[in-house]
Amino acid sequence: MAQVEYKDLLDAGVHFGHLTRKWDPRMAPYIFMEKNGIHIIDLNKTLASIDEAAAAIKGIVRSGRKVMFVATKKQAQEIVTEEARRLKMPYVTDRWLGGMLTNFATIRKSLKKMQGIEKMMKDETTYKSLAKRERLTVTREKDKLERVLGGVADLTRLPAALFIVDVKREHIAVAEAKRLGIPVFAMCDTNSNPDEVDFPIPANDDAYKSIRLITLAIGKAIEEGLLERKQDKDDQRLQEEEEAKRAEDVRAAQVEGQLVEADGDATGPVAADQADEQED
Repeated sequence: MAQVEYKDLLDAGVHFGHLTRKWDPRMAPYIFMEKNGIHIIDLNKTLASIDEAAAAIKGIVRSGRKVMFVATKKQAQEIVTEEARRLKMPYVTDRWLGGMLTNFATIRKSLKKMQGIEKMMKDETTYKSLAKRERLTVTREKDKLERVLGGVADLTRLPAALFIVDVKREHIAVAEAKRLGIPVFAMCDTNSNPDEVDFPIPANDDAYKSIRLITLAIGKAIEEGLLERKQDKDDQRLQEEEEAKRAEDVRAAQVEGQLVEADGDATGPVAADQADEQED
């Protein structure tokens, strides 16, 4: 499990919330105190939430399903993109297209269109036969699609869970996931509604260090889930090989037994005939 300590959270500024006048009362259970007009998040609650979220997300990944990272705010884009690519998980860091989950079939069409453009651009004969203006239009369209949908290019079915950095900013993604029954893991600042998500992690969702720490903790849990899944597959393959070898040994023993019986039946009448000849 990802080991995050209290001091790590403190150093990253995870405890800093928003101004008290901007708070959401539903975050009250996660707030430790007020200082200089700012709410301070209870880091003990944050640690407990990270452990709970990490255990749940690891189980999802271990079962072979995908987790989508969603973070469109500037300070979160880089770290979320890097971590999602490292783990080979889908991600959205440019902007959330309405219907990305609830209207996934249409998104798949856009992905196929992007793949078709890429294929055409690789075919130099076809691409160079286009007029200069047409080539420019195609390139711009491809860049636009790649910027918005590049992170979900390999997604063939809906993700099993979402990890979101700012639930207030990504409210459309949260609403779509909720409608489809997809669990949401999210960083919730003091101005957020934690009741909207399944696994809220009370934390500062504006500071880069805070976002990085929480994202890497979740990424570590996903990595552990992937490794355990690989180990499960290896164990299952070894077990199947052992069972196949055992079955082959049983079959070989059965065949050998049948041959011995056949030899016995064949020598039986010959021995009887020899005994009769001796008596005569």
